[in-house]
Amino acid sequence: MFYLKQITWYKSFRNNFLINPNRLLAFKATIVIGFLVILMLSIGLPFYAVTLGLGALAGALSETDDHPNGRLKSMALKVVSFAISSFSVELLQPYPVLLAIGLAISTIVFILIGGISERFRGVTFGALLVGIYTMIGVQISPVWYLQPILLTSGAFIYGVFSYILLRIKPYSLLEEQLARGFSALSLYLNEKSKLFPSDANEEKEIRANLALLNVQTVEALDKCKEVLNSYSESLKNQKLLTPYLHYFMVLQSLHERAASSYERYDLLSSNPLSKELIGGIRQLLHELSHATQNFAKSLLTGCSYKHPIVLDWLVKTIDNLLKNNELEASHPLNLLIRNLKQSNTTIKNIYQNNNANLLPKLERDNRNYFERLKAQLHINHPRFRYALRLSISFLVGYAVSEYFEVAKGEWIVLTILFVLQPSYSETRKRLLQRILGTFLGVVLGVLIIRLFTFYGQILLMIASAYLFLLWMKKRYSVGVVFITIFVLCAFNIIANKGVDVMAPRLIDTLIGALISFLVVRFLWPEWQYKKLPSLLSEVIHKNTAYFRAILNEYKQATTDDLAYRIARREAHRADNALVMAWQNMQLDPKKQQQLKNTAFTLTYLNHALLSYLSALGAHRTTHQNIETSHLLTFENHILKVLDKTCNWLTTQDNTDFENIEESLEEIRQYLVNTKEPTQMQTILLFNIAEVTLQILEQAKLFKLTVKFN
Repeated sequence: MFYLKQITWYKSFRNNFLINPNRLLAFKATIVIGFLVILMLSIGLPFYAVTLGLGALAGALSETDDHPNGRLKSMALKVVSFAISSFSVELLQPYPVLLAIGLAISTIVFILIGGISERFRGVTFGALLVGIYTMIGVQISPVWYLQPILLTSGAFIYGVFSYILLRIKPYSLLEEQLARGFSALSLYLNEKSKLFPSDANEEKEIRANLALLNVQTVEALDKCKEVLNSYSESLKNQKLLTPYLHYFMVLQSLHERAASSYERYDLLSSNPLSKELIGGIRQLLHELSHATQNFAKSLLTGCSYKHPIVLDWLVKTIDNLLKNNELEASHPLNLLIRNLKQSNTTIKNIYQNNNANLLPKLERDNRNYFERLKAQLHINHPRFRYALRLSISFLVGYAVSEYFEVAKGEWIVLTILFVLQPSYSETRKRLLQRILGTFLGVVLGVLIIRLFTFYGQILLMIASAYLFLLWMKKRYSVGVVFITIFVLCAFNIIANKGVDVMAPRLIDTLIGALISFLVVRFLWPEWQYKKLPSLLSEVIHKNTAYFRAILNEYKQATTDDLAYRIARREAHRADNALVMAWQNMQLDPKKQQQLKNTAFTLTYLNHALLSYLSALGAHRTTHQNIETSHLLTFENHILKVLDKTCNWLTTQDNTDFENIEESLEEIRQYLVNTKEPTQMQTILLFNIAEVTLQILEQAKLFKLTVKFN
């Protein structure tokens, strides 16, 4: 192996393969599926071959990101739940009414159990999938108990193979999740570079794009935290996690600095004297984006990260430009450049400052399983509503299949499982992707299947499984094309009826998609504009908590800033929820988009507000107490105004609005007239007050439109 690593072409191929984590999942599953299919076909058992392959596929789709010890627990749960689900279908198949009732109840139970933790979510989805696979294969199964055994065995064999690979490289999941985080940050930095230069309209559009990219980055950070907690629970020696905790803290620090803003970018770009500096900042952000992406690749490939020489050259060039411009130390451009230089230093020295004796604490959900389950048990909880919608959709789909004797009607239920999502907008996107992918897969499959011999179809089926898993998360419609070809080959291998089942598959897909659409459209529809008031109230509440945490850090910095990090993360999660509401609103019916423009404005305004707070937080450890006098003087006043704003958003009473506006205006005017207008905190406080006032102006629009619950 060491010899191979020295060969140029092999090294290049290996690195290109490893930098896409989806390839490894697809490769693992394809190896197992290929082995099982070829082995069973070689001894003349085509039904065994396809059913074992489907079990392995279900196992791959339901795999969780756990420490190897956690993966064993997950595999045990998977085997038990898959067996229960599959055996139940076989036993109830002669009794359609009982099967329908069992399907409905088990769906609700599985979905709610999946809400307890990420581990349960993967396992319970797999159990539903295996149950439907069993329904599809009942008519061609030689004996009733064979499918449950084969499907469960296929998942178990895949689980064992995946576990062995994970044992060989036990920290690969941590490296993969951290790499996803650094890659998401790289995209954010690259988009932010477009702000230099920018005018007011360009800034608005770019900030909206940044808000969407911030969703990906924060989700990646949350996923990193979950996997780190999984490893922490399983390891006795916590110091083994030191480098990964260090990388995670670096990622959080870089994200905070990347999200920071000091002044409106159109104002900074308008000064002709700063033209060269603006261009330098753009290039510096662009190169920092490349650097974070390179570090992500180094985590995936195991190669050492090499810091780009061009970054140090850029920093020196920008320093020279700063000297020529003679900007004040607290000028926004100077502060921004200082921030970017710190980010460059952090990435450059990422392998240093790794103290095993200072392991940071991570946020944990300390509720027990019963408390987490109980929290979902009310009709207004999104997951409970999703469970009911999915259960009812399954009932309707199964009833249609049985009553009208639809050919291969079980595919209606399978389509519903993949298409129906928790929200209308997500369902609509998945619905179109599923229909398009199935249609293209049917057409392409029917056209090419006759070009392949029996053994060629085996290879085509295995290749389709790989391509489905590779594209499933990246572009679902493309993945559906390949899973359709997989199904065609499978039926050809079992009974030479692959082409015959393609028309029923397309029809069943359309029926399942229609049922999913009607259920999510008319059963507890959650139109995004109705969520805006509560989302904005939550945003202001979390931003206030973040601001309070920043002030506490300015007063007295702590060695363990867990409370600060939690407050910051919750502010970003609230911002993400607001961003997704705007994004999803664009797919709602036209008459439900009445506040689309307001939602867009709130999205970029709140992201701007969060960026000013991030800038304030990013400098919390670099300023002496004497420099924070203005900040602390306004502490109580600003917090009171923000609290009043939050209360105003959650009530019908509008009497406080003018008082809040006057208070914010007073803060702005004082900051404008202060004797130290160039102080960094003063500039940021002014912008925080300014943007909060703009958010309130937008809030007035929907307080007249939407009733508060």
